Amino acid sequence: MLLGRDTYAKKWIIRPDGEEKVTGKLRYLTDLTAPGMLHGKVLRSRYPHAWILSIDISKAIMMPGVRVVVTAEDVPGMNLFGIAFPHQPVFCHDRVRYIGDALAAVAADTEEIAEYALSLIEVDYEPLPVVDDPETALDAGAIRLHPGGNLLHRTSLKHGETETAFEGCAHIAQETYYTPRQMHTYMETEGGLFIPEDDGRLTVYSPTQHGYKDRMQLSRILAMDEEQIRVVSSPIGGSFGGKDELNVQPFGALMALKTGSPIKMHNSRRESVISGIKRHPMRIQMKTGVDQEGRLIAHQVSILADTGAYATLGCEVLNFATEHAIGPYNIPNIDVQGTSVYTNNGVSGEFRGFGGNQVIFAVESQIERLAEKLGMDSWELRKLNLRAPGDPGPMGQQIVQTEGADQVWSKVKESPLWAKREKPERGGDGAVQQGDGEKQQDHTVRLQGLEQNHKSEDQAPWIRRGVGAAMVMHGAGLGLGIPDHSGGRIELTPEGKIQASFGFEEFGQGLYAALTLMLQDFFGCTAEDVRIVIGDTDRVPSSGSSTASRATTMMWRALQRLKPPFVQALLQQASALVGLAAEELATGAGGIHRKGDEPGKPVVTYAELAEAAEAAAQPIIAHTEFDYPTTPEGLVGAHYLYSYASVIVEVEVNMLTGRVKVLQTDHVIAAGPVINPMGFLGQIEGGSVMALGYTLTEDAVMKDSNYVRHNLDTYLVPTFKDSPPAIRVEAIEDLPEGDTFGPRGVGEIGSVGLAPAITAAVRQATGIWVNRLPISPEDIVQSIDWLEGVEAID
Repeated sequence: MLLGRDTYAKKWIIRPDGEEKVTGKLRYLTDLTAPGMLHGKVLRSRYPHAWILSIDISKAIMMPGVRVVVTAEDVPGMNLFGIAFPHQPVFCHDRVRYIGDALAAVAADTEEIAEYALSLIEVDYEPLPVVDDPETALDAGAIRLHPGGNLLHRTSLKHGETETAFEGCAHIAQETYYTPRQMHTYMETEGGLFIPEDDGRLTVYSPTQHGYKDRMQLSRILAMDEEQIRVVSSPIGGSFGGKDELNVQPFGALMALKTGSPIKMHNSRRESVISGIKRHPMRIQMKTGVDQEGRLIAHQVSILADTGAYATLGCEVLNFATEHAIGPYNIPNIDVQGTSVYTNNGVSGEFRGFGGNQVIFAVESQIERLAEKLGMDSWELRKLNLRAPGDPGPMGQQIVQTEGADQVWSKVKESPLWAKREKPERGGDGAVQQGDGEKQQDHTVRLQGLEQNHKSEDQAPWIRRGVGAAMVMHGAGLGLGIPDHSGGRIELTPEGKIQASFGFEEFGQGLYAALTLMLQDFFGCTAEDVRIVIGDTDRVPSSGSSTASRATTMMWRALQRLKPPFVQALLQQASALVGLAAEELATGAGGIHRKGDEPGKPVVTYAELAEAAEAAAQPIIAHTEFDYPTTPEGLVGAHYLYSYASVIVEVEVNMLTGRVKVLQTDHVIAAGPVINPMGFLGQIEGGSVMALGYTLTEDAVMKDSNYVRHNLDTYLVPTFKDSPPAIRVEAIEDLPEGDTFGPRGVGEIGSVGLAPAITAAVRQATGIWVNRLPISPEDIVQSIDWLEGVEAID
């Protein structure tokens, strides 16, 4: 059903944290202050690759107002961090491998003094050759960036006989696709407040997606027990994967303990650009073949990912990309090879979509190319090859079956945009015919007549419009073989509140609202009856990371487990107070009600229950621990729960400037029950706009392993004006009978399919194939035969 206030009137609530955020009243963690606070700054490398011959801090430490300067020598524990593979130095002492590498940090009375003190630190470098091209990183002559060489990770996924199968294909599409390095561009850049407590503990207020994982890493760096460190994260100003890894936390923590004073750190946008992780740029080579009827027969893929100087979650991103390089299609012969290499470029890591955005752009583009060769509607080609319920997953693994793929395919045809699609002609520019040794490309688009079926009467003749669509099959959770633990707690507080505590982090995705609605649904109570605690390692159980579209599913599953014992304890306490059998009672608004009574005053309030429980020294509380559901078979990283989506878009292309404008996007999402309609809508809309930037404008360009763009004046993030005037979202909530897994998260799926839908629409509008993101206006213009079109324009 179409998401909207009218459709979901009972669930359409104002976010509990919404008013403070939109009015600016909320104090983000980087706004916090403390008495006696010092300001911290980090010195980062001048070169992307060099030996460090010496670091002299003597002038900086003597500067008035400077309280401490720390280097690698001051790290009491492990001078390394990394969420999965701890090999990135906190402070480099012998070698730097990218310009974000830290060499020293300063704490001073003011930010200006700290900044100036950095300029007084003298570092003697011996520059080394730079590995800035992932395509040459594994060459024999390339300098080794790590003791094991420049290879981070390889993946392989094979079944059938791919080479033999290509020989029997009627049509083959072969193309190389390139995707950009994208910045997360969260509003609140990395930072926080680090407070050494009187009892020797350390409190860390810093944006993160996984407070417990931060605590574990900091304990190793600081040589402290984990329990001596408190991490408070919520609420924060955006993450999208970019704060899953440590950033400034080691520096602030070290200086706080060294000085005994609170340390405030807050990266400028330039510092965030240089040191923060980005989306992996990838080169994806695909060769895909079909028979005469359009059935996919063979699919060969080679993925090359630039992970930059350090690993972070580069291995896991490549695993995910390998799994999703097949799309939602049933292909009997596949050969997917993935390689992730180290370079001296900026570090690439986790980012919304987690490798899926890159490969789904490629595989969906392949479907469009094959459809033209077949003279077949590309949407019908997708339908012909969709995985059916009962089919295994992309890695041959057992998956939870739904009708989601077929449902989102069918629903797109109900979009108002569907009527604007044209059937493509047979053949196409840049296509590869069976047996061709090379691609036969003709990127020329003739402007003769400048005809366009979709233009309005007053539309300029050089404006062309087109409609394109794409499909997505997206796995949730961390996947097979990767620890994916979770847990939760629910209790009745002394004040009579139903308090739910989870170790997830709120970073803008709407967990407060979703959990409030879940509690109301599970217990029949009101928003005033509940209290939510998240994002504080001293107060919540470990629930795992707020990543991989897992949090909503895990909270729902936790409440499924917590409800029976918690409700039983409530009803037994109420039974003892009011003299009614527990079986006659039920939880509701304000307290416990008698079943069958008209809604009204409860027979006993939650506050009265809490008072009785406290008097009896019998707290009403329930705990649970469990793991995210995983497939019992398959390769490491294979997923068990999938969501499905389709998207259809209309674009407008200015053939004079090459600019592409998206006029409307319609999304259909099959992810189970909608818990928080406004949050669901916000996630899809927000993911869609983020994907708009990925497709049209965003590229964190590097030259000689240095960022070319350091601020948002030249790195172009879509604004409200750039967003489509219309974004329609339709939710398919059906799950098969007996499905116990509940709602699937939608934090990523709205960002994954837009790029190939836009490029398909550009193809329909202009006849131009796009194989590189972001779409280059220059490429559009240069593809036009202007001599043929001048007369028409005049």
